[in-house]
Amino acid sequence: MLTRNLEKAKEAYKARNVEESKKAHLGASTENHKMEGNYIKSLVYGGMDGIITTFAVVAGVVGASLSSGVILILGMANLLADGFSMAIGDYLSTKAEMEFKKGERAREAWEVKNYPEGEKLELKEIYMAKGINEEDSNQLVDIISKHKEAWVDIMMVEELGILEDSESPLKNALVTFFSFAVFGFIPILAYIIGIKIDFIEQNVFAFDCVLTGITLFILGAIKAKITGLNWIKSGIETLIVGGVAAGIAYTVGILLSLF
Repeated sequence: MLTRNLEKAKEAYKARNVEESKKAHLGASTENHKMEGNYIKSLVYGGMDGIITTFAVVAGVVGASLSSGVILILGMANLLADGFSMAIGDYLSTKAEMEFKKGERAREAWEVKNYPEGEKLELKEIYMAKGINEEDSNQLVDIISKHKEAWVDIMMVEELGILEDSESPLKNALVTFFSFAVFGFIPILAYIIGIKIDFIEQNVFAFDCVLTGITLFILGAIKAKITGLNWIKSGIETLIVGGVAAGIAYTVGILLSLF
């Protein structure tokens, strides 16, 4: 287990706080940041795609002056079809990436076993290209080559630029689908609530815009955990992107209603 706390180290870096950085590197890390990182991307981007595409459908239908019933039908159809499509795409892409990494690792392990001299030369050249002198590079390679698994790990990163992980294609797909479905349902929710509450029914699209806007901002703030941006800036950025997509769909709906 690594001794540093990654989340605290990130916070210290953002604040440029050297003392906190030292504490982060001395304190044991208890968070499962690797597992979190594996799925937070699917959660955030699945949710963003779900809410933006569904709200764009709603905006387009409203722009075309169609009924709330049409909004519910098209919205739910988009929710299920697009959500399933995204989940399948996430599953296949993650599986393909893992198979590629597995194949490359097997090749590197075979080369280390059958042609260690060539792999040592490659690693030496890599270190020298980084500015390490020949003598030190030779020492590093001699030490690393005594540990076969670590040697393969290092070759994967240094030679191929591949970082291995423990992602599960199925879990990624499920996270994407449920995130898409949950967040994508929010623009439809306003119309379901509007059926029961007269005030909301009379201002349902405005209520939907506010509800969707708040959710987009929250998703953008969560996205800051991936991008490292300021959460306010990230939230506003996501809100603007979603607003532009909805604005385009609304305009197209108006134009189509003229024909």
